[in-house]
Amino acid sequence: MSERKEFGFGYESTAEEVIAGVDLTGRRAIVTGGASGIGLETARVLAAAGAEVTIPVRDPAAGERAVELISASTGAKVRPAPLDLADQASVRAFVAGWTGPLHILVDNAGVMACPLTRTPEGWELQFATNHLGHFTLTTGLHPALAEAGSARVVVVSSLGHVRGNVDFDDLHFNRRAYDPFIAYGQSKTANILFAAEADRRWAADGIRVNSLMPGSIATALQRHVDEETLQRLRNAMNAPYRRKTIAQGAATQVLLAASPLVEGIGGEYFEDCAVAEPHLPGMFGGIADYARDPAAAARLWEVSQALVAR
Repeated sequence: MSERKEFGFGYESTAEEVIAGVDLTGRRAIVTGGASGIGLETARVLAAAGAEVTIPVRDPAAGERAVELISASTGAKVRPAPLDLADQASVRAFVAGWTGPLHILVDNAGVMACPLTRTPEGWELQFATNHLGHFTLTTGLHPALAEAGSARVVVVSSLGHVRGNVDFDDLHFNRRAYDPFIAYGQSKTANILFAAEADRRWAADGIRVNSLMPGSIATALQRHVDEETLQRLRNAMNAPYRRKTIAQGAATQVLLAASPLVEGIGGEYFEDCAVAEPHLPGMFGGIADYARDPAAAARLWEVSQALVAR
């Protein structure tokens, strides 16, 4: 088992605590899914620390509400912008509209365990949104990240990745029976592999990329899952389980986005503000061995490039 790297924070740490005293004035950030849940808290804390924050949103009304909430609690201004991660044209339009350097990109938005839904391309929605949408967004913003000179990309994954490896022979459930949690797990494994490969490719450009599990937090992400189903899944894991508050859930991604403590670190998967250990049976956490496979990470990059190519 690899040595667990820790940075003085843990399970109960909050987003505000992990960057207390950090000044982000002059730094520009994007937080997808920043209109609610841990995305909203991430955007709020980064803005309060002085960052110029953009919140890409699918629902303009939700974006305006988030702007008002952040302004009311911090006095900081954030900018909403239209983005639908399941729509590649929308993602490309957002990228085309971005100008200037980008110092922080938090790929936070996602969908979880939804009924089988396909995009116009025929892609399964969770893979299309959680991975392919962020793949196009992040790779499209590479020039802006490189221009920043020192940039960070934070990709929000989940413990749910232990339920599904990437099935390269049937990414979109055209042949295998659709299981919403296996599909979610596949998309979250893809998040980890993508972060590792992006860091390998981009570290020389001054861009460091990490992924993370935020923890179990009650947010709108679980809108397709009833509490009975969630409890059954927890029982099946046979592992200690605790919920986090939204402030605690946002801590790890804020640490990765802005703390000087993790400067120079890339290609890692974090949980509870620390580099995660390998996942073992009976463990609520950790990273599955298949999510650490560099060959799979490189293959996923090539497959994703081919899928999103116009």
